Amino acid sequence: MKLFVLLSLMLSYAQAKSVQEGYYVFKDDFSKLQNLSELTFDHFTNESVEVYGPEGTGEYLKDIGVRALLISRPSMKDVDNYPSFSQVEARLKKIAASYPNILKLFSIGKSVEGRDLWVMKISDNVGQDELEPEVKYISSMHGDEITGRELCLNLIEDLAKGYATSNEIRRLIDHTEIFIMPSMNPDGSQRPTRGNAKWVDLNRDFPDFTRDQSSTTLGRQPETKAVMNFQAERHFALSANFHGGAVVVNYPWDTTYDPHPFDSLVRDLSLKYAALNRPMASSSEFPMGVTNGAEWYVLKGGMQDWSYFWYDDLQVTIELSDTKWPSYRLIPKFYRDNKNSMIRYLSLVHQGFGLKRNFNYKVSITQEGGAKLGEYFSRDGEFYKVLELGKYTLEIENLNNHTLEKSVIEVDGKVRDHYL
Repeated sequence: MKLFVLLSLMLSYAQAKSVQEGYYVFKDDFSKLQNLSELTFDHFTNESVEVYGPEGTGEYLKDIGVRALLISRPSMKDVDNYPSFSQVEARLKKIAASYPNILKLFSIGKSVEGRDLWVMKISDNVGQDELEPEVKYISSMHGDEITGRELCLNLIEDLAKGYATSNEIRRLIDHTEIFIMPSMNPDGSQRPTRGNAKWVDLNRDFPDFTRDQSSTTLGRQPETKAVMNFQAERHFALSANFHGGAVVVNYPWDTTYDPHPFDSLVRDLSLKYAALNRPMASSSEFPMGVTNGAEWYVLKGGMQDWSYFWYDDLQVTIELSDTKWPSYRLIPKFYRDNKNSMIRYLSLVHQGFGLKRNFNYKVSITQEGGAKLGEYFSRDGEFYKVLELGKYTLEIENLNNHTLEKSVIEVDGKVRDHYL
């Protein structure tokens, strides 16, 4: 029986990571699973780790002598207290219709079961593609991690209403193109389950730079493809994706212990989010409310690492609630804890500089003091980079005729036009 179940596990993973069954495994038994890469591991604590796999995983764990407790789904009472997909959709359409000058709702694709993958754009000239820093939020790629979906909906409404009453919000919207996707996995949230309608973990479905030679959508889930195609069409410089099951900001890399090329920057961005969230900043599990991804646990095929490696889009993962599907009555508290952090993080896209030319070019960046930060290439003549505060020298090489121009800039983080 053990061999049969193991073969079934292996075959189920030939195409994708299935998460049809989930268990808490006591940490003392985790060593028995470390060489079984076909399983998905998540949320390591001092006592246990979450282990996911296809049908038959529980039987396999029992056969090899692993103590495991079934991860139960939310109660139907708690599920029914949350808005349905159609109610979420109606709310988005209503708020977009109420503020047509600064909000634009559009779908970037369809889920497995045909639900729209809605994104709300927020900007002062929302119908135009302006030369402004671009930042995005994506939530609930795990369907049973619902808190972020509700917080994103609340944030969209507060940004729209605040445009007329808050100088801070008006300045942010006037100088930024903001994109918010409340639910990347609407099928999973309807059930509710971690995976999509095909039981695939979408946060293990992206190209991984440690094993994939290119960023291709071939063989990936429709929700993953939609996000990948959306990313390729834009020029995002900063992003965050929202999850549940802990309270912490997780920064790259997830897939390797090697330091990120901008390690101090992504940690600082994470600290700035956590600092305004009292429960997060005072965490007893994660010092100052942040953690490096791989130091917490290694994750392959995640969206966070993919976005930076292939698109230079700095992304962090924000875990909002210890309970993945908390009682709906707790959502206002979670929003109060995170609202200022969510707005502050959006503004951090302005901690950088941008270039726009009518040709493609290479940018070499040198920090004051002589540290070379690397060479980067424009896309469609546009380039934007988030950096630590300070002065930088730029060398911009025209790739057509190899002429050079130099600029000295200062990154001060103020919200304003940043393109040269």
